[in-house]
Amino acid sequence: MTRQPLSSVPRQLPPADATANGAAVHATPGPPLAELGFDNAYRRYRMTAAEQQDSERRLEFWDGDTETALEVREGPTPYHERPSHRLAQLVERIAQVRGKPIACFGNMDLEFPAKGECRKRVLQADQSLYLHPERTNLVGPSAMVVGENHYPDVVLEVDYSTDVRRAKLKLYEAWGFPEVWVDVPDQSPWRRPHGITIHLRKGRSFAPAPASRAFPGWRATEIHTALNEERLSAGTVQALERVGRILGERAGTGPDDDPLIHSLRRQTQADDRAAELQRRAALVRRLLTSRGVKVTADFPLDQPGFADADVEALADIALDCTSQADFAALLEQARQAP
Repeated sequence: MTRQPLSSVPRQLPPADATANGAAVHATPGPPLAELGFDNAYRRYRMTAAEQQDSERRLEFWDGDTETALEVREGPTPYHERPSHRLAQLVERIAQVRGKPIACFGNMDLEFPAKGECRKRVLQADQSLYLHPERTNLVGPSAMVVGENHYPDVVLEVDYSTDVRRAKLKLYEAWGFPEVWVDVPDQSPWRRPHGITIHLRKGRSFAPAPASRAFPGWRATEIHTALNEERLSAGTVQALERVGRILGERAGTGPDDDPLIHSLRRQTQADDRAAELQRRAALVRRLLTSRGVKVTADFPLDQPGFADADVEALADIALDCTSQADFAALLEQARQAP
């Protein structure tokens, strides 16, 4: 499938200071390919600009100056793919608690456009997250372009058989990305410690941090656990709710602003109301039958005013009446009373 053009409007080259979702950053193309530490975990081959534009292959990096494409030698495995898909599931739950959607764009192209003598360069992340898609500038379906579009609030890289720190992290830093997570899954063959490192932009450089800035209070240890556990633990659920509520407080929204949660709550309230009416009806029937009054199948749920009457008033009426008709009359009198 041929990639669609980003826009019919001529593209403006990025300024020296691009905008990272409201924060000015200095964006540069990054070191030449020869100075980047892509190791033997990546396969290299020639790919022209035209081929890159039309390619459906999953490229880790494409360098326009040398027309070189890099792919991971070990193809996608379940252990590599799982964390990025799990992250999309996790942030959906955070979004429901917040009451506003969060967009997950997966491994879309991240592009640094031609600038001066430097030709276009393209990265692919494992997951890209936008916390405010309703005000995010994403032009067209092809790529996020530095200097034209908002950066993702968070980019996730999964180091199952690769080491992002050697090369790709340098490019994310040079291009001005605000927050990059690098997760080494528990199933990774790496000898280095499994876990997640959160890289936050400070000035023109990244610095490791114990918690996310985009998802306030979500700690690195909690994120790694959530990405790697078989089933969501109670601790993970609590963390997701905590982060969602913090984001909701900032946005002035909450769970009832999420259509699904709102619908479920309404259904729960309706179910609780129906159950309460059944309990009231059972009480009235017991009181009446204990006094020898015969009742029909739908009585007293079919009586006008029954659903709104106080339970103590219903009990008093049941103890005063001698028939269903008598109950209906006394209930009507109670409805008409000032």
